[in-house]
Amino acid sequence: MTSSAVATRAAVREVQPPSPIRRQPRLSPRGWLAVLAVTAFGGFIRFWHLGRPGTLVFDETYYVKQGWSMIRAGYELAWQGKGEDVDPRWNKGDIDVFTSSPDFVVHPPVGKWMIGLGEWVFGPTSSFGWRFSSALVGTLSILMIILIARRLFGSTLLGLTAGLLLSIDGEHFVHSRTGLLDVFVMFWALAAFGCVLVDRDTGRRRLALRAQAEFAEREQTTGDSFRWWMGVHWWRIAAAVCLGLCAGTKWSGLYFALVFGIMIILWDAGARRAVGLRHWFLGSVFWGAISGAGMLVVAGATYLASWTGWFLSSDGYDRQWAAENPGQGITWLPEALRSLAFYHSQMWNFNINLEATHPYMANPWSWIVMGRPTAFYYEDPTLGQKGCTVDQCSEAITALGNPVIWWGATLGIVVLLFRWAARRDWRAGAVLAGLVAGYLPWFQYQHRTIFNFYTIAFTPWVVLTLVYVLGLILGRTHDSSRRRRNGAWLAGSVVVLAVLAFWFFVPIYTAQVIPQSSWSDRMWLPSWI
Repeated sequence: MTSSAVATRAAVREVQPPSPIRRQPRLSPRGWLAVLAVTAFGGFIRFWHLGRPGTLVFDETYYVKQGWSMIRAGYELAWQGKGEDVDPRWNKGDIDVFTSSPDFVVHPPVGKWMIGLGEWVFGPTSSFGWRFSSALVGTLSILMIILIARRLFGSTLLGLTAGLLLSIDGEHFVHSRTGLLDVFVMFWALAAFGCVLVDRDTGRRRLALRAQAEFAEREQTTGDSFRWWMGVHWWRIAAAVCLGLCAGTKWSGLYFALVFGIMIILWDAGARRAVGLRHWFLGSVFWGAISGAGMLVVAGATYLASWTGWFLSSDGYDRQWAAENPGQGITWLPEALRSLAFYHSQMWNFNINLEATHPYMANPWSWIVMGRPTAFYYEDPTLGQKGCTVDQCSEAITALGNPVIWWGATLGIVVLLFRWAARRDWRAGAVLAGLVAGYLPWFQYQHRTIFNFYTIAFTPWVVLTLVYVLGLILGRTHDSSRRRRNGAWLAGSVVVLAVLAFWFFVPIYTAQVIPQSSWSDRMWLPSWI
């Protein structure tokens, strides 16, 4: 047997069970019961009193109305007067606030379609209805992160821990109870991440089995990475659909597509190298480029499909721009797409150049430590108003992450960077990829008006960061019982502290009327006020 065949056999053996590509053990009935119990807990606290307060809060003034106009017309309609004039009417159940003219909007339609779906089912006059879809995807994301963390870390316990921590994170909790777009960005990005993880496992298993079969037949592999096409990756197609819907909610979803695409190529390269293929990196780039092009087509088609209502209309905003401006714009495109491209250029200019001041604008440097959380709602009832029993009360909704989770994850990022760079732990790299895609791009927009609540897009990866560190603290199954016991006590204490912190901050997550002194007790930093 040649030395190359021996090397190939060793490489193939590396990726055979038991190895990082082994099949995930199926969840037992008891395991599923635990998964569903954590998901049900997260869903219960999100849907409980979901309609409180029964008024539009923060940017619901835009997206709730736009969601209903999507159901009515298929595109966003302008409304009569300004928000401060229209909102009191809407809060009283008067939804006849629209004009017949289209509205210029700066975000794609997917999130508004999803908000509109809840309004269609439960009625647009119901605050429960206009928040229903947010609560639903918030609950589903808890289920997803349990299954994702279980696959990522190979532990049902860590999966359940991730689900519990996401359930009790204030940023996620508040967004799950508010009719804004960003929770849908988070949902579709997390769904795409889960699809990519499954694709990694199935792709590596398929590659290893082919190498094993070829070795058995020829005592060696062909060694040519360029000849090894592994067929259609259906999970990548599913990821592309999710990424198209993510970008179709807000354009910040494009960064998830870019980072996850790079991650796929690097994972493919590692798998091809493991089975001993020559040109493993170039082969991965070659097939990755082909796969990426296919994913781009699917994601692009999904994105365009989200504009169906606008395409089918005759009077959506800028719908007739191409017909009214012949010879302008991207002339080789069909008229409808040329109009949409021009519309997008206007949206881009608005988003990039938005520099209006706002009391809750926050520099991204402070986001990870929650330097300036966004107040979605605040009222100050006095004695006798809204059940206030003291001279001065507060009624607030503050998009404030759970301090135990966020501050713990801030330290955990250092651990992830070390484990990824020094130990080449792909799991650390996967979690970092979500943080990079959701967080780092905002540093190039420090000149414009941006807010801390955008962090909801990468909140699941903040949770996964902490869970990764808790897994290291807990230790491995073959560690000594004393080591495991001490690790369990320490990791468990962190989780208990996170639960207690959530319970403490619930009043300012859910607009409960509390004495103003109690509200002040929860403003731990001056910048939180």
